[in-house]
Amino acid sequence: MSLVFDTEVPKCKKEEFFMAWFFDAGSPIYLQIIEHIKLKIAVGEYKSGTRLSSVRELAAEAEVNPNTMQKSLAELEREGLLYVQRTSGRYITENKELIDNLKSTLAGEHIDWYFNKMSMLGYSKKEAAKLLLERAERDDLI
Repeated sequence: MSLVFDTEVPKCKKEEFFMAWFFDAGSPIYLQIIEHIKLKIAVGEYKSGTRLSSVRELAAEAEVNPNTMQKSLAELEREGLLYVQRTSGRYITENKELIDNLKSTLAGEHIDWYFNKMSMLGYSKKEAAKLLLERAERDDLI
């Protein structure tokens, strides 16, 4: 067990890691659903141009109320990550630039999180960057 996380970071394929729906009480579920779907788009589990499952199917899979899922999907539509074809459902955007921007944004958030945590531990940005580079060179990482 880690001091930073409740559990060890799993060593598994990214497809296995992003399949499960995990929710915590720290933020609204609909926001967590949005982040989860964004991750699935960013890592390519939800491929550009593919049809998304129905609201009811996604809600059942995530074990949430369909209204909550609908609210999340509507927000993703507003952001342009999903689009609706009237008779056949919702689809993942085909806008590669939008998906690339999403990936960059998510990466930036993780990097910012890392540097904030390292700062709390007393490391300078330069020291934290050095530790990160050293760690990245290890062979036992995923």
